[in-house]
Amino acid sequence: MNKNLLKSIIVRNGDSGKSLAGYLNMTNGTFSRKINERKGAEFTVGEILKIRTKYQLSATDIDQIFFT
Repeated sequence: MNKNLLKSIIVRNGDSGKSLAGYLNMTNGTFSRKINERKGAEFTVGEILKIRTKYQLSATDIDQIFFT
């Protein structure tokens, strides 16, 4: 996962990790574990789709963020 790209998209959209965590209905701790891939945490397909919708990302963007 390219966490720096995701973080840049969050900031570019005037958002924060905390607000995205709330949008995804998870705690800040859970969001942190997922974005940093700690303890095997990963974003689910449903969460990735929500992120895609929220930031109007293309399939290429999603591939670059989550599958590299």
